Amino acid sequence: MNHAPQTPDPDASTPRRGPALPAGDGEPGPSPVRSGEVDMESLRRIAAGEELSASAGAGVAGASAPPAPRAPAPEDPARQDAGADPHEVARVIVLRQLAAAPRSRKQLEDKLAQRGCEPAVAAEVLDRMEQVGLVDDAAYAQMLVRSQQQGRGLARRGLAHELRKKGVPEEIARDALATELSADGERARAEELVAKKLRTMSGLDRQVKTRRLAGMLARKGYPGELAYSVIREALDQDPEHQRD
Repeated sequence: MNHAPQTPDPDASTPRRGPALPAGDGEPGPSPVRSGEVDMESLRRIAAGEELSASAGAGVAGASAPPAPRAPAPEDPARQDAGADPHEVARVIVLRQLAAAPRSRKQLEDKLAQRGCEPAVAAEVLDRMEQVGLVDDAAYAQMLVRSQQQGRGLARRGLAHELRKKGVPEEIARDALATELSADGERARAEELVAKKLRTMSGLDRQVKTRRLAGMLARKGYPGELAYSVIREALDQDPEHQRD
């Protein structure tokens, strides 16, 4: 019996990449490097104290060289054998977390504890990450304050609550709030929120508007005195509620 000749497999001589990093614990697997990002291999080299070459840094915006080929993703630490270096396991966990989103040191400590890392190992790895600038609670706190104020319109009290939830130390949180916020800026943001909300409340009674606006500002952490001052001023200027 004649057999049809088999077509050679074009991938047979090409080494295959390792498996993609699992997306467990809410962590995304590897994705293509975009402008302004550093890939996982670059993060690993920074954490190991190695100097980045031009090709390894090509994933950063503004670099002229083409991106270097992505290295195979590290194994999921949970699947490594018992003889694996615990420091390397902890480093992989931390780098996966940082590749997904900025984190505070406390958030990373909690993740390492959840994954069974010894406290001493976690502390050594996170100390090293701080030395190379990959973990920086002060920068993280300032970023969080800016994003939450601009995106959600949170006031000082609401922002302080968010910083506590993320595990930012109290002193660092106070410094971030003092750096990023001002009394004038907080009032201006409250006025913007009230003006936007009023556009959806046409035809409602003044007392109803006041109650709903005050509730909105309170949920965002605005002090009652400031909130009612802004609301009263806005309603006095509203054509529906012009006073004699």
